[in-house]
Amino acid sequence: MPYSPPFITMAFANLFNVSSFGAFFLFPLFITHHGGSKSDIGIIMGVFALSAVLCRPWISEMVDRIGRKKSYTIGCIIMSIVPAMYLLFQGDLSDFYLPLILVRILHGVGLAICFTASFTYIADIVPEARLNEGIGMFGATGLVGLAIGPAVGELIIREFGFSIFFLAATGMAILGLLTHLVVPESFVRLPHEPRQSFSSVLLKKKILIVTLLALLFGFGLAASGSFVSPFAEEQGLAFISLYYISYSGAAILTRFWGGRLADTIGEDRIIPPALIMTGGGLLIMIFLGGNTILVLSGLVTGCGHGFLFPCLNSLAIRNEPVNIRGKITGIFTGGIDTGAFIGSIMLGYIGQWAGFRVLFFAAGLALIMGLGVYRFQVMNNKVEPT
Repeated sequence: MPYSPPFITMAFANLFNVSSFGAFFLFPLFITHHGGSKSDIGIIMGVFALSAVLCRPWISEMVDRIGRKKSYTIGCIIMSIVPAMYLLFQGDLSDFYLPLILVRILHGVGLAICFTASFTYIADIVPEARLNEGIGMFGATGLVGLAIGPAVGELIIREFGFSIFFLAATGMAILGLLTHLVVPESFVRLPHEPRQSFSSVLLKKKILIVTLLALLFGFGLAASGSFVSPFAEEQGLAFISLYYISYSGAAILTRFWGGRLADTIGEDRIIPPALIMTGGGLLIMIFLGGNTILVLSGLVTGCGHGFLFPCLNSLAIRNEPVNIRGKITGIFTGGIDTGAFIGSIMLGYIGQWAGFRVLFFAAGLALIMGLGVYRFQVMNNKVEPT
């Protein structure tokens, strides 16, 4: 059964942790509040993803070496400490730019550890025949967190300011830390078990293809995570969190039946339309002028996300040895973070130069280009997706 007590417990821990992280989709408002520009948003949000990318080989090795639970504990501790550190930053952005970058780097490392360890843990305990369903439903708790974090965070910022916002994010992360402590370890390496290096796993053809698609997915996520809130604020929209609520709601509803569908018909028949939906949802943001477009974009993009993430993750892990799953999950999530870093920087400069509408056009186009990459690489090169 995929929904065992450890699965449910880790799902709640994930909900709390991602709620804390998701609140920081509103962090661009903190940046602009202290005098930052669009390019500052891109850089400061981007280094978060960059740190997660650069430490991925170490994290992946750690998850396979010391275990999933111990690794997750380390990540949770970092995620619990860092939000409170933002309380130190007062005054103009230029007065604390470098220290803020360093804290963002540490925050990115904590999230990278949590994501890699938790999704590897779930892959260990879910039957392979229900891998898409299990990963999808576990990820749904994170999507709930992505809705709760910005929604609650926006209300807190509006009523109490950024200091209480950071304390609330700290509290949610502490709940994630405490919740997971009761689960057993899912994998223990045998003393003389053969090991594969991070690079040897990365160079497998299937893993390379999934990583490239994950990179494009992350590029699109950078637009949603870093630029929806300032664009909506620029348009004078009152409830920015409507986007994240609709996004998460659509992705969650998709997970309820999409995972089982993918396990039945195969990832290869789900990934192409998911790329189109995700990219198309971002293209809808070009027409933003009111809450209707904000909600519609969130619904379409979220639906694509709901299909795409578990399918790519399952495609990467399926039929691979248990003792390299940490590395595979690290490579896959690292691909997303790489795309998010590149996207944050590039889209920040595009937005500075040409405005938000061109920014979202570029992000949506990148996702739709992924359809061509998938068709060419997987179909023409005969890489078996399932």
